[in-house]
Amino acid sequence: MDINRPANVSFFDFVGGVQLLHGNDTRTAMPVILIGICVSGAVGNLLVLVIFIRDFRNGKGSEVKALLASLASTDLVILLLCAPVRAVTYYKQTWTLGSFVCSTTDWFQHSCLVAKALILAVSTRAKHTLIPSTATGPFYSLTWIHGSLAFIWTVSMMFPIPQMLFATLLPYGRDSICVSEMPVCASDFMSLFYKIYPAAAFLVPVIFTLAYYTKTLHTAVNHAPSPQHQSKVTLVLLCLSGAHGLMLLPEWGAFTWIRLGYTKPPVGLSIFAQVLLYACSALSPVILMTMYDDVRQGLINIWLIVTCRGSKHLPSNTCPKTEGNGAEIGANAVPNAVSQEKEKEKTFPDVEHFWTGRRNTQVEEDQDPVPWEREEKML
Repeated sequence: MDINRPANVSFFDFVGGVQLLHGNDTRTAMPVILIGICVSGAVGNLLVLVIFIRDFRNGKGSEVKALLASLASTDLVILLLCAPVRAVTYYKQTWTLGSFVCSTTDWFQHSCLVAKALILAVSTRAKHTLIPSTATGPFYSLTWIHGSLAFIWTVSMMFPIPQMLFATLLPYGRDSICVSEMPVCASDFMSLFYKIYPAAAFLVPVIFTLAYYTKTLHTAVNHAPSPQHQSKVTLVLLCLSGAHGLMLLPEWGAFTWIRLGYTKPPVGLSIFAQVLLYACSALSPVILMTMYDDVRQGLINIWLIVTCRGSKHLPSNTCPKTEGNGAEIGANAVPNAVSQEKEKEKTFPDVEHFWTGRRNTQVEEDQDPVPWEREEKML
């Protein structure tokens, strides 16, 4: 990575991924790692969204589930729109996606990261109980959640605006590179901004969320009359917040360290921080599927529905049904009942006639009641 900072620029860094890397190993390995994380994480977040949508349609929604669905949507956007840009950058080693993507890629990614931190912080106010449906249908009154999400995304898009203002394309031989240049005239203001921005967008929400859920979990376990369900949901949210804080700490640390004018961190640390950033979005659905009872049960129901529908053509299949009107079961039961009745009609009259014919029958002493046994002995 060979690049020198211009004389009239107080800050200089790459945008959209580290560029001008030497070595084919990084060029090959990084896109493969990022694509693997994207595919696995996208599948997991899609399953979580489908489960939450089913819960709300079936009247099992809650405020926590609404916020967790928003969190899964944000993770899905990060994996599908932000990570592929870095994969292409690592493969090409220069910038090939145009000036618009260069200007907006870091701004959009930071908007999603800030939104994730604020959604987890807002979830501390959400209720874990089910939300009753209205009289008009399967819709739910979540006015304060809609307002909170609108406020969160507005703030999240406004905070990282400098990431979009200072991003630009620079020619590098016959290629181009995407960098962030901060002029000297804006260095004083931006130095103050880059001290406030990471603290307000990441550090304060994460510390507040972890402290709240730690205290809530302690109270639920030790003092609540029936703490089982509440403590489980609180533990899930605590694990989500802890994973978010730990896995994004290298990215935010490197971001702040570079923009405060200190020496650049090693390239390996920057790459590792970006991989952890996307791995965090892929880890969230794993935590929900393994620790959240409602999500785990919803995953089991989806699996049963998919497997049973896929094996309907097998006549001997007896898959359990989780939904439906039982028409197939009734259709199979009627022929079986008819065949059993026919067998009874053929069998029981013969048996009755046999015993009726032998009832009140006297056997003489010199008469053998089973003459065929004698014939067999003679043979």
